[in-house]
Amino acid sequence: MSYKKSKYFLTSTKRKIKYLHLNTDSEVTVVFFHGFMSDMIGAKPTAIQKYCKKQKLSFIKFEYSGHGKSKGKFVEGNISKWTNDAKQLIKSKIKKKKLIFIGSSMGAWIALNLFQSFKKNIKGFIGIASAPEFLEELMWKKFDRKIKNAIITKKIYHLKINEFTYPITKQLIFDGRKNKVLNNKIKLNIPVVLFHGTRDKVVPLKISRKVLKFFKKSKGKLIKIKNGDHSLSRKSDLKKICNKLNVMVKQL
Repeated sequence: MSYKKSKYFLTSTKRKIKYLHLNTDSEVTVVFFHGFMSDMIGAKPTAIQKYCKKQKLSFIKFEYSGHGKSKGKFVEGNISKWTNDAKQLIKSKIKKKKLIFIGSSMGAWIALNLFQSFKKNIKGFIGIASAPEFLEELMWKKFDRKIKNAIITKKIYHLKINEFTYPITKQLIFDGRKNKVLNNKIKLNIPVVLFHGTRDKVVPLKISRKVLKFFKKSKGKLIKIKNGDHSLSRKSDLKKICNKLNVMVKQL
């Protein structure tokens, strides 16, 4: 999927955010939140976009500052800024509609951060390999003293994971601590479906279990995808995600 038909949204802090908004007349809007150092043209947003187009549903996807084609430097971004990017865009483009949030990895953290702001509109949530608080739980707590010292003194460490390099900054880690969500509870009674691969080597299954507890009054369901990795981008994975989204839409 290309960036065709996508536009730029200017935030209050003059950050230009790349986004795509389809079928704006539909009363139901599906909002996709991508992951850390990801973008809006991957397999998951593409599959969900195709589903929404077919069903004539409103769909919006975007890229946080420093990601994909959005402006800004990645190393200057953090959870607070990326949450604010998403909040401003959604508030600007979607008025009084029923929302279904879909968060992939870090995107689930951003989405959970926004539940308080959009609680009157959110009618469903799908988490894909959800990774709220990953900066502290899966990075900082597991870093050895050498890496921690590098982050504190040099303010950045280039973390290599497989073929990817992630620039982890001191301000990113410290900002993550201001955005804790797992001890919060939301009293919305909405359908919640979480997907997690049994072979996810990035985010452990226990994180998705903790996310379920966030939804105190909801009918939450955790679906373990056999042999699924962190990306859950196989055709069979995407079909399962879209099928559950379809069930959610039909319930509205």
